[in-house]
Amino acid sequence: MNDDFEKRLQRQPLRKIPSEWREEILRVAEASTRNSKLETTNSFSTLTSRLSSILWPHPKAWAGLAALWVVIAAVHFATNDSPVEIAQKPETPSSEAVVILQQQQRLLVELVGPVARKDIDRPKRDDVQPRSDRRLEILCT
Repeated sequence: MNDDFEKRLQRQPLRKIPSEWREEILRVAEASTRNSKLETTNSFSTLTSRLSSILWPHPKAWAGLAALWVVIAAVHFATNDSPVEIAQKPETPSSEAVVILQQQQRLLVELVGPVARKDIDRPKRDDVQPRSDRRLEILCT
């Protein structure tokens, strides 16, 4: 069947396209190429075309994910009534807490014994001397 059709097409003489049609076709083709060049130079259209090609395979999944983020943001803002408290000066302990801490310290002293404070009470020496004479040898040579 296809062979008969092709043979009939080959037998038909070629007709010349009217010149008015040719000019109109060329004019439309040039205009479309100008429009396509303008579109390719627009970076926003390039970005949107790339995003649509990425998101198009599963638009319902992406829409569901966007809706989920909107719900999460709404819940966050709805439950966040009070502003975040900034660190404040700590409260002074009550007199009962101070008494309990003093009792615990006394009990610790009874169990462990007094702490030796020899290192704390000993004054530091003002005249600091080098620990070896090597420094002196290096400077002399």
